[in-house]
Amino acid sequence: MRGILDGVRAHEVSPAFVGRRSELAVLTDALRRAEAGTPGAVLIGGEAGGGKTRLVGEFAERACRETLVLTGACLQLSTVGFPYAPFTAALRQLVREAGAAEIAALMPRDGARDLARLLPEFGEPAAERDPDSARVRLFEQMLVLLERLAERRPLVLIVEDAHWADRSTRDLLIFLLRNLRHAAVLLVITFRSDELHRSHPMRPVIAELERIEGVVRLDLPRLTRTETAGQLAGILGREPDPTVVDAVYERSAGIPLLVEATADSPDCGLSESVRDLVLAGVNRLPEETQDVLRLASTAGVRFGHALLAAVTGLDDGRLSSLLRPAVDGNVLVADERAYAFRHALIWEALHDELLPGEHSRAHQRFAEALEADPALSAGGRPTVEIAMHWQNAHDPERALRAAWRAARESEAAFAYAEQLQMLERVLELWERVPDAAECTGVDHVRVLRKAAEAADASGEPDRGLAFVRSALAEVDEERDPEQVASILGRRARLKRDRGHAGHLDDLWRAERLVPAPSPTRALLLTRLSRSLILLGRDDEALPIIEETLELADRFGDDCVAADALNNLAIADAHQGRYTEALEGLQKATARAERSGDDDGRLRALVNVSDALQAQGRSEDAAVAAQKALTTAENLGRARTHGVFAAGNLAEAQLSLGRWDDALETLERADELSPVPGLRGQLLLNRAAIAIARGEGDVAEPIVTELTAMSSAGDPYPQQILPLAGLLIEWRLAEGDGPGAVAAAERAITDHELTGDARHIWPILLAGIRACALHPAAALAARLREVAAATPAHGAVMTAERATFEAESARAGGRPDRAAWTAAVAAWDALGRPYPLARALLRAAEAAVADGDRDEASALLGRAAGLADRLKARPLRADLDLIARRARLRLDGGPAGQAPLGLTPREQEVLRLLAEGRSNREIAEELFISAKTASVHVSNILAKLNVPTRGAAAAAAHRLRLTG
Repeated sequence: MRGILDGVRAHEVSPAFVGRRSELAVLTDALRRAEAGTPGAVLIGGEAGGGKTRLVGEFAERACRETLVLTGACLQLSTVGFPYAPFTAALRQLVREAGAAEIAALMPRDGARDLARLLPEFGEPAAERDPDSARVRLFEQMLVLLERLAERRPLVLIVEDAHWADRSTRDLLIFLLRNLRHAAVLLVITFRSDELHRSHPMRPVIAELERIEGVVRLDLPRLTRTETAGQLAGILGREPDPTVVDAVYERSAGIPLLVEATADSPDCGLSESVRDLVLAGVNRLPEETQDVLRLASTAGVRFGHALLAAVTGLDDGRLSSLLRPAVDGNVLVADERAYAFRHALIWEALHDELLPGEHSRAHQRFAEALEADPALSAGGRPTVEIAMHWQNAHDPERALRAAWRAARESEAAFAYAEQLQMLERVLELWERVPDAAECTGVDHVRVLRKAAEAADASGEPDRGLAFVRSALAEVDEERDPEQVASILGRRARLKRDRGHAGHLDDLWRAERLVPAPSPTRALLLTRLSRSLILLGRDDEALPIIEETLELADRFGDDCVAADALNNLAIADAHQGRYTEALEGLQKATARAERSGDDDGRLRALVNVSDALQAQGRSEDAAVAAQKALTTAENLGRARTHGVFAAGNLAEAQLSLGRWDDALETLERADELSPVPGLRGQLLLNRAAIAIARGEGDVAEPIVTELTAMSSAGDPYPQQILPLAGLLIEWRLAEGDGPGAVAAAERAITDHELTGDARHIWPILLAGIRACALHPAAALAARLREVAAATPAHGAVMTAERATFEAESARAGGRPDRAAWTAAVAAWDALGRPYPLARALLRAAEAAVADGDRDEASALLGRAAGLADRLKARPLRADLDLIARRARLRLDGGPAGQAPLGLTPREQEVLRLLAEGRSNREIAEELFISAKTASVHVSNILAKLNVPTRGAAAAAAHRLRLTG
């Protein structure tokens, strides 16, 4: 029997935290790991009304005693997301608690100016030339801020309602979780799992985040009957009657929000909709309060008091009195700035109650209020809100104006996906507004060009190309050649990014369209000369660079001048004019610094290290690369120019034999999540070390990844030739002579080996080594022909040419001791231990052939010391094999043992194994059992330290152990 007070609530929401103890423990454990230096995230999924907000609220309340807790929510108006909404809210909370000046003091130089794109309290944003690097820098500054805050005390960042996250917010979340390292930071991200349909944009993001180390997925189950009873007890202030529990549990299905809605009406009909249940709390409010709430729902989940006052025309006192029952009834929650519907289901249900006419008028009133005072926006993005309101008010002209303004604001915040969304809305509305050009201040072509730029910046080149096609169709080449040229420049970039052919043709055509001196021509020429240089067409680029410099001086454009001087320096380095290149880079740095062009300055610093390395000055190159890396980190460009600098530093360290240092540099750079082209440069160096150290399990997946990147048509130009050489070295390391020869043949067939000689010589060297392992007379002749036509600029290429000549004689079966002596001297002078050790090995081999055993032993001993220091196990194994074959000890003197300790019988077995005989065939040939033959083969594999019969056969041929 129900008591007389059974239908009377003590609380709208249960004060008791019910049914989420294990989930709370997961959050607590994740925070403890973060505090210990292992950052991570907890992804909390659950259906609408499932208790996600209550869980994170309980966690935050407990954590904030010792931890800084920042909270932000993703917001949505209609189909429009607010760019960076949760991060803007978190920044606003920080500024409110500590002040903008204190937060700015935590940032690198000018870092606060990047944050100003999210919150104006940080001042005026800096002007930007390159949207790609600017957006990465904004992400970097957010990462730095979180890390600096976490140095003071552990940090929890809560991002709610991620199912509404805009593209920029999604990208930033992925970036942060991929790049947080050893910081006491925990991200807690909530989302409606029942909203993530197959095509929902957040679905692949959640899947990607789950693969990141330290990220935990937590799905909230519905409450059990016992837990439902506990929640009811908290709401009613007493133990509920079991029949009430049964009724509420049946109607609510254990969804916490519906438990609250049905707590005092368990006997209502079961056919009542979820919407009616959600509105149960609203329906208990005064009618006037309900009217205001329906109007407020037009603003979204969150709305400001001042904005609602402006829309309703009510004074503060009257509005507060009307909203007080909603706050007391837990329909709304409030902070010092704004109100929010306690649950999005309440907002959605109320908004759906508006009639069509009410809906349009309400949106019009909000749009007018925000246009009169944009500061009334609770989401921090008034232009986006205004655009949405005019769109829903069915006012095309005002919607067009607002969407254009919103696009510009999104661009300023580097929210390029949201900018593109607004620009597409402008294009949709264009034909419906007779004076659209007057409304926006631009013509239709300009909108298409901006849309192409936004698509390019947001990583959607195919959409960008579609906008470019439309723009070109509307522009007359004869009437407006300069605009056509600019559009072609954009198309060239999009084609290049997409891996399509013809980007250079577009640049040439653009250049022809603007023959007269102008800033547009100067900019096009820098792009054209850079593309030509990267393609190895320096002769064509040089006159273009000269003209660019003249135009830059005429128009006073130091940024263009710095870019042109960088291009000229690269061309000089290609031709071996290293002194001129370094002088030019000094000038480029000065011009960039004069104009405040950080990108141009960093590009020059990176190019200095590259020129020094090409010159053979690896010690100086390492110092220059470290300077570039430090500068990039200080300027917030660690993930762009910093990765370039790290790659150069690793290359210098590799040359100097500091391989463990190089590995550390590469690992740190890879943790920065570089774009594929930059990552490819890192992988090339990592694979080179793995191959030299015999780490096949490390090298193989890297080679596979690099090959896939190349076949996708989007490798960096500097990656194509080094990859071709690496593939030959990989096959050689595997003992695959035919495969190495085939890789060398592909290299000289598929690539035009007439560009930068610096990248050609390693291919020639690897190819001629392949010919020594697996005779290929035609290939060797072709390699010699290319080598004769390839210049050798500087000490490094001179050493490579000397080594090629020695290897060429070896491939022809006539070891040239003098040639190897010259190669040893060249590498010795450069201080590059690995190629020196390889040359020493071959010089020792030639000395043995000449009968000079003492010299051979000394050379082998020196090479062994270098191989051991480098941990180059395959090289050391080759040294041991040669020493044993020649019966020499590496410490000098003769050795009395058989090659590699093989017994005479094992040498016989190895000879037959190298001929491709099976164990049974070997047994028949030697009149032994197949089992005994198998034992001999196993012993041979162990002594040669190889995994397979094929590798043993390759080693036997390579070291001439079989004949």
